[in-house]
Amino acid sequence: QVHVVESGGGLVQAGGSLRLSCAASGNIFSINVMSWYRQAPGKQRDLVANINSGGRINYADSVKGRFTISRDNGKNTVYLQMNSLKPEDTAVYYCNVGLNHPIAIMNYWGQGTQVTVSS
Repeated sequence: QVHVVESGGGLVQAGGSLRLSCAASGNIFSINVMSWYRQAPGKQRDLVANINSGGRINYADSVKGRFTISRDNGKNTVYLQMNSLKPEDTAVYYCNVGLNHPIAIMNYWGQGTQVTVSS
């Protein structure tokens, strides 16, 4: 069993900052990629950023230059530092952890954390 738990969401004014954390625990052998997604009301869930085991990082164009993803492999934790927040960043942010498996990468989701940016 694998558990993924996000924390750090909240309400912030435009231009402010928040730091999200996501910790994976349980039956973990090795983690491949760790990702942050977000879903606004009435919209699909979109990738915000991800980082693989080698440290390669991808960002959505909408967050480049404002958000920074990082990971602590010893703690099985990924972070998302969000600066210069905009009202359009308001969404539920979900963490996804991809575990290496002999057949395929197994994906596990957290329960989500709400981020609300007021104008």
